[in-house]
Amino acid sequence: MALFREGNADGAIDALKKALAQNPRLAEAYHVLGLVYFQSKRNPDDAIQAYKQSLKYGPPSAEILNDLADVYLAQGRGDEAEQVLRQVLDIVPGNEEAHLDLARLYEERHDRPNAVKMYQALLRVRPDHAEALYHLASLYESQGDLRLAREQLSRLTQANPRYADAWYLLGRLAERGNDLNAAAAALKEAIAVKADLVDAHYNLAFVYRSQGLLAEAEREFLEVVRYRPEYAEAHLNLGMVYTSLNRLEEAEREYERAVTLKPNSAEAHYNLGVFYELHRKDMGRALAQYRRYRDLGGRDERVERIIGSGGP
Repeated sequence: MALFREGNADGAIDALKKALAQNPRLAEAYHVLGLVYFQSKRNPDDAIQAYKQSLKYGPPSAEILNDLADVYLAQGRGDEAEQVLRQVLDIVPGNEEAHLDLARLYEERHDRPNAVKMYQALLRVRPDHAEALYHLASLYESQGDLRLAREQLSRLTQANPRYADAWYLLGRLAERGNDLNAAAAALKEAIAVKADLVDAHYNLAFVYRSQGLLAEAEREFLEVVRYRPEYAEAHLNLGMVYTSLNRLEEAEREYERAVTLKPNSAEAHYNLGVFYELHRKDMGRALAQYRRYRDLGGRDERVERIIGSGGP
C-alpha cells in the first residue's frame, strides 16, 4: 500500500503479486491490487477481476463493493453498478456512498422517482448532505414542485451558507414566482460566495432591469462580459439597457458586438435593426438587419411589411 501511495504503481503490483504467490487467498491484497489497476494503471478489467477475487476470499465488504461499483460506473455499465450498490445497502443500509452513487445513476437515466427516493434515503442518514439537498431541490424544480425545492435549498443554505449554486437556484425560483426582491437577495448571496458565477450576475441583471434599476442592471451585465467577453446575449442586453438610458453610442456598440459574436442569432439582428430604424433613422442598415432576421427564421408582421415595402 505504501508503494501505491508513493505513486509507484508497478512496484506495488509486483509486491502484491509476490504476497499473493505466498497466500493466494489474501483478500486485502486483491483489494489493493484492484485499486492500483483502476486508479493508477487505468486498467478497469484487471481491477474488476481483482475486486471479485477479494470478495471471493474475504467477508462481504461494503468498501470493496463500492470500489467495484466505481469501475462499473466509469465503464458505463450501469446495470451491474446498480446491482453491486444494492448489495452494499444490504450489508450497510446507511452507506452514504452507495446511496449517492445510486441517486446519481438514476438521475443519469432520467429515472427521477428513484433518484428522489435515493436522495431522500441519503438525507435520512445524513440530513445536511449538501449534494443530496441540492440535487433533490433540482429534481423537485424539474417536477414543478417549487415549494419542496425551496425547502431543500433553505435547509442547504442554512447548513452551508457558502454553497453558491444553492443561492443561485433559490434566486431562479424566486424569479419564477415573480418575487424580485427575494430573487435579488439570493442572487447577491450567490455572488458574494462566488464572485465569478456568471449566471448569477446575468440573472441579477435581468431582475434589476425588471425593477427599473438600470444602473444596477448595467453593472451586472458588465460583470458578465468581464468574465465572459464572448457572451453575446449579455452584450445584446447591455445594448437594451443603454438604449433605455439614451446612451446611444454605447448601445450601438453593444448591439453590433452581439451580432458579431453570434451572427446566426435572429434576436440580435432584430434588435440591431430596430435600433437603426428608430434611433439612427437609417432604414438602409435597418433593412439589412431585418432581412437577415427573416433569413434566420424570424417572423414579425411589422418587419415583413417594412421589407415588403422597402422601407416604412
